[in-house]
Amino acid sequence: MTETFDHIIVGGGSSGCVAAARLASEGGAKVLLLEAGYSNRHPLLDMPPGIFKMINGSKFMRYHHTTPQAHLDGRVHDIPQGNVLGGGSSVNAQVYIRGRPADYDEWNDLLRGNNDRIGWGWDDVLPHFTRMEGNNRFMNGRHGTDGPLQVSDPGHINEFSRWFVQAVQGLGEPFNSDFNGPLQRGVGFYQFTNRNGKRSSAAYAFLSAQENNPNLTVRLQCEAQRVVIEAGRAVGVIYKGKSGALRQARCEGEVIVASGALVTPKLLMLSGIGPASHLAAHGIACLVDSPGVGQNLIDHPEVPITAIANGPFGYYKQGEGWRMLRNGLQFKLFGTGPVTSAGVEAGAYVNPRNPEGLPSIQAFCVPIVYLDRDALDLVKDTFGITVTTVVVRPRSRGEVRLASADPSEMPMVSPNLLKDPADMQEMVDGQRFFLRAFEQKPLADRLRQIVIPLPGDRSDAALQAHCRRFVKTNYHPVGTAKFGADSDDMAVLDARLRVRGVEGLRVCDLSAMPNIVAGNTNAPAMMLGDRCADLVMGNL
Repeated sequence: MTETFDHIIVGGGSSGCVAAARLASEGGAKVLLLEAGYSNRHPLLDMPPGIFKMINGSKFMRYHHTTPQAHLDGRVHDIPQGNVLGGGSSVNAQVYIRGRPADYDEWNDLLRGNNDRIGWGWDDVLPHFTRMEGNNRFMNGRHGTDGPLQVSDPGHINEFSRWFVQAVQGLGEPFNSDFNGPLQRGVGFYQFTNRNGKRSSAAYAFLSAQENNPNLTVRLQCEAQRVVIEAGRAVGVIYKGKSGALRQARCEGEVIVASGALVTPKLLMLSGIGPASHLAAHGIACLVDSPGVGQNLIDHPEVPITAIANGPFGYYKQGEGWRMLRNGLQFKLFGTGPVTSAGVEAGAYVNPRNPEGLPSIQAFCVPIVYLDRDALDLVKDTFGITVTTVVVRPRSRGEVRLASADPSEMPMVSPNLLKDPADMQEMVDGQRFFLRAFEQKPLADRLRQIVIPLPGDRSDAALQAHCRRFVKTNYHPVGTAKFGADSDDMAVLDARLRVRGVEGLRVCDLSAMPNIVAGNTNAPAMMLGDRCADLVMGNL
């Protein structure tokens, strides 16, 4: 059975939802949105802290496993990705960060010399952010108040979060009321994509208004197998339907791939677009020899510092037993309490070596013992706090490759977190800085002991060993089908997000990023979807 649409979007994550909604509404196009995952309508997904109930095992998450990382003593670690409509925006901690203007101006600089001078600088992307944003506190040139994406202050702030903010100020860092404001540096409270205790995912913010729009067809549990390319043009998609049967959808406009930085390169390679030798090794006919497909994988590396509390502080057991009943009742009756918090209320941006320079480290304060799946048994079940430190502009680069020509097989992912010595040094500096915060009042007064890293040795060698053992993804893989200058042989896309060598095919997810931004990537993913819609409609 073959159906025909104007456009087909493969992937219903943050970017795909935005692009689909705009093309179907403003563009008046007949759009098919294919999503391999499940519906986003679930009470645990709706509640801001629900992610902590499912991060370590849920059908709403797809767990990619890295190849053994030699530089991490052979470790294999997880990279969870959303397996649900709304993608990461339906399962993330909802922190609303865009990155800093210099990140986007750098993208713009990469395109100098192109005949097509479409801009990707801060002034070019800011209107997309503000148009989508409905902020509950800020109204200025950097923030919007009327957009569908609900951006709010934390509905509840745990005492550990407040003590963390005060302790970091005690180290000389300024209080920052807006990490999306003129300066990133400082410590403060994040804003989040939720409102009144309900998550504002891309699915809710952008697709909900189109539920009765006959132009938009959304199909869940439908996994794309390959893009159909005829005479050098993308004309459709072969996908496996919910029943398991293969189906084909064709389009008269464009195919837009929005499957994320780990799956988009896999789909392109299965479709014959990628490094010719790698495709040949898997028996795939190469239609476009594009050596950059699957390369340039970048992710924010994160390493925890965990301490045990000396009292009943934090969110330990707040989602269980009588505490869960109390918190649920408080939320139901008054709309307040822990249920309105995403669980990561406070954070910081610092540069330990040059405090006045651009921040090199981002931190997240989590008022529980929060560790990756391979470390859960290292700390007893108890009250505690975890601060994760993140290198915001890592130099390490990894890759995504095919495991086989079978579309059902997960891709081979090697992120190479902290492989570059400069990344390791920045992480060690960040760890040492925030270890000092744990020893600073008022936070220090509420802690019994720092347990990760092991107490005692704070030498570079010891902290490097700690980082190798615990480094994990910050859930921000990007860059595997980057856009770039016409002279860049590794640029899979041109400046208009078009796949080089194929007509009618674009990529609009985080794989299109040429370099990672200094912060969480969900808001930038939505910006990419919004900008892609404008490009398809001819607005740019």
